[in-house]
Amino acid sequence: MQDKKNKIDKNKKLLLGNAAVARGLYEAGCVFVSSYPGTPSTEITEEAANYDEIYAEWAPNEKVAFEAAFGASVAGGRSFAGMKHVGLNVAADPLFTSAYTGVNAGFVIGVADDPSMHSSQNEQDSRHYAIAAKIPMLEPSDSEECLEYTKRAFELSEKFDTPVILKLTTRISHSQSLVTISEREEVGIREYKKNESKYIMRPANAIKRHPIVEQKLKDLEDYAASNSELNRIEYGDKSIGIITAGSSYAYAKDVYGDKASYLKLGMVYPLSEKLIKEFASQVDELYVIEELDPIIETYCKALGLKVKGKDLLPVIGEYSQELIKSKLLGIEPEFSSVDATIPVRPPVMCAGCPHRGTFYVLKKLGLTVMGDIGCYTLGTQIDTTLCMGASVSMLHGFNKVRPETASKCVGVIGDSTFMHSGITGLIDIIYNNSFSTLLVLDNSITGMTGHQQNPCTGLTLKNLPAKAISIEEICRACGVENVETVDPNNITEFEKLLKAELSKDKPSVIILKRPCALLKSVKKEDYVSVDSDLCSSCRACMRIGCPCISFETGKAVVDASQCIGCGLCMKMCKFGAMKLNKRGKV
Repeated sequence: MQDKKNKIDKNKKLLLGNAAVARGLYEAGCVFVSSYPGTPSTEITEEAANYDEIYAEWAPNEKVAFEAAFGASVAGGRSFAGMKHVGLNVAADPLFTSAYTGVNAGFVIGVADDPSMHSSQNEQDSRHYAIAAKIPMLEPSDSEECLEYTKRAFELSEKFDTPVILKLTTRISHSQSLVTISEREEVGIREYKKNESKYIMRPANAIKRHPIVEQKLKDLEDYAASNSELNRIEYGDKSIGIITAGSSYAYAKDVYGDKASYLKLGMVYPLSEKLIKEFASQVDELYVIEELDPIIETYCKALGLKVKGKDLLPVIGEYSQELIKSKLLGIEPEFSSVDATIPVRPPVMCAGCPHRGTFYVLKKLGLTVMGDIGCYTLGTQIDTTLCMGASVSMLHGFNKVRPETASKCVGVIGDSTFMHSGITGLIDIIYNNSFSTLLVLDNSITGMTGHQQNPCTGLTLKNLPAKAISIEEICRACGVENVETVDPNNITEFEKLLKAELSKDKPSVIILKRPCALLKSVKKEDYVSVDSDLCSSCRACMRIGCPCISFETGKAVVDASQCIGCGLCMKMCKFGAMKLNKRGKV
């Protein structure tokens, strides 16, 4: 009996939702993973890279990741492409056509939405993509289902000859629950056969494939109606019936328990008319609880069902047990209050961040700055932030409309984002004779998503040596004649160089090269201290916005525990009050 118990315990693991998806990839016999890092999806690929049986890589962007994984599927290997919701926008072009071609081996697309925008520039419901692209979508509600649905997604992909989208949210990706692990299923590599009518989507072939796609959806709807492992009815008190999916299912169960009945949807597209009508006929009052857009609710209303949903629940932000209690039951949560003023803590660049010197100079010169997605989005001197790579293209458009201000306008983009989608914008600048100055902030890593490698770093996802792509060489190959590299902490040299490039009637690129302060390779042997007798309390050191520096005593104080000794604050001080010190050996 004890041996049996130990065996059961050994097969149980507490995993993040993302780690459970990665385990599902492993157990399903997946052989190829390609992704671009994006919170909250990043850990899926990082965890998958820990399995030797899976080839895993970071791609330059989500479209490339999708296409690489799709190529692996056509070759006969089970494959996966991972991204966050806005990354699916980048991959939308191949997504739609892959529904027409179908697959060879199973192909799963993992997309993680971010309700409440914890780390995103918009709030987006990826279910719309499943509907528009006519591709089935599964949505797990805990880590156990993350693992099981990943495996099931491969089976569905091969059974119905279609890509399958696995949809997560921040709460599911980053919460933990117990999962039951199994051994890997080695499914092997499927035979590849040339098939022009299936894989070459010229118009004549695409016209013939569209009816096939529509038939697949009908077949999938029938499958959803009969498959209790994905879609299931849980009868409790039939006075209230709740149709729900994902994390909303867990919240509803916590709030209502057995005082309601549930139609728990694991396949959120296509929806099963038969199953929904059957459930609705058994309950007195019907609710739909779903985060963001009223997709299930709209479908139910189209069936002629009377349903309550977004008339009571918000279309903005993620849900919680407290919100459901408040909106549906009128029960307000009880909180303990503390009579204290909590200081505002806005996002800020880390101590020693290499971008700090750059933004100090940009602010000093009063420039218009087209921003991008990355740590530098936290810069105080940014005028716009739209999406990955937009800084370069927007800089071009801005300067074409206002050529008289081109000498006072720059774009800023990081090394990873430049590789993601900045190069084509730079080509636009060169091709269309735009006198624009672009700043590439090269901190030697993909910083904001947690230090992932990129094509510039010289290492792959699995930390194997790789050819480091030169940003300088790419810019010159695009036709940029003026390409300069400078240390952003050398603010005097950078300011001089920037003024010179802005005064030219040719496009230019300045690469600000300094590694992220949090990299393990960056030495942190020094720190700055302040001689209070020399400090004049002029606050010049505060202009760089370093979180290490405070004025609680009326004099500048540096927090030595945070300081890495970058020395930027010392360049601000005209009185020599700041000194560089060596840390003692611990």
